[in-house]
Amino acid sequence: MKQKLSLAPRLLVIAPNWIGDAVMAQPLLQLLRQQQPDAIIDVLAPAWVAPVLRAMAEVNEIIQTPFQHGALQLKERWRFAQQLRARGYSAAYVLPNTIKFALIPWMAGIPLRVGYRGESRYGLINRMHFDDKLQPRPMVPFYAALAFPPVPELPAQLPKPKLTLDAERITAVLAELKLDASQSIIVMAPGAEFGPAKRWPEQHFATLAQQIQQNDKEAQIVLLGSGKDVEVCNRIAALAPQVTQLAGKTSLYQAVALIAAATAVVSNDSGLLHIASAFNRPVLAIYGPTDPDHAPPFSSVAHSFSMRLDCAPCRQRVCPLGHQDCMQKLLPAQVWQPLQQILQSGSAHD
Repeated sequence: MKQKLSLAPRLLVIAPNWIGDAVMAQPLLQLLRQQQPDAIIDVLAPAWVAPVLRAMAEVNEIIQTPFQHGALQLKERWRFAQQLRARGYSAAYVLPNTIKFALIPWMAGIPLRVGYRGESRYGLINRMHFDDKLQPRPMVPFYAALAFPPVPELPAQLPKPKLTLDAERITAVLAELKLDASQSIIVMAPGAEFGPAKRWPEQHFATLAQQIQQNDKEAQIVLLGSGKDVEVCNRIAALAPQVTQLAGKTSLYQAVALIAAATAVVSNDSGLLHIASAFNRPVLAIYGPTDPDHAPPFSSVAHSFSMRLDCAPCRQRVCPLGHQDCMQKLLPAQVWQPLQQILQSGSAHD
């Protein structure tokens, strides 16, 4: 008996290269699934984003980006595009704003190519969206807008970023990391890929850890981050020896599973913050040079901290004034007050 060919539409989403942005783009996938329930949704993404995409229920297949970061590699892109052509995609959603990624669906002959204007992409993108540079949309609406024709106004209610992971996998990761699932786990994410200006001071993290430990001696305080964050986290661990320093010691998959199990997450404005928010974990988000309204957490229990100084948000990697007051003056006591309520109320386990 001959197998019938699938008539389900195939959609290609080219994901952002930043983990936090990829999480905030997840509502676009929810909207595409609502609009086309039978669609096959594949996501093209770099390897370091893939573990987060695997926690998105809407994704059928993750296709790893085979290109060097920043390189045009026209011949390689053409060959890769021909492989995509054979898959018969009906539409592509190009989330990065570069010409390099807009070339791929055009070369692959995908009929509908959706994205923002970006850099010189006329013709490559044939359903062009525009964003007001003076009043840019927050990140979730920015990406979610691509599910609709270009219009100034979006629906009042948009989905929130949502990640899911099987309980068995979470339990297995906690066992691998020698953490007790029956005790509170407070994750701290002291790093920030963007630059040092986004980092809450090490002493503040250490002071908060000491306060948590005084309140609950059984609490497990875990430092998470990439290899780039090891030095910062080691200094925090030296100031607060009661913490478990796992920065640079876990895979992103393990970090994702650990965050999914967290009682609460204290984080700078980083990818790990947005992962926690998408798992609906209680989050305490610390903003300095970035705008808390542009990329807020969406958890049911979420607290955003910002001094909202006259010089902020400067969006600079290093404080241009040299004092980093936006972070230095945001004291641990301000974060501890709502964190204590979370730990005492039991809302962390909802």
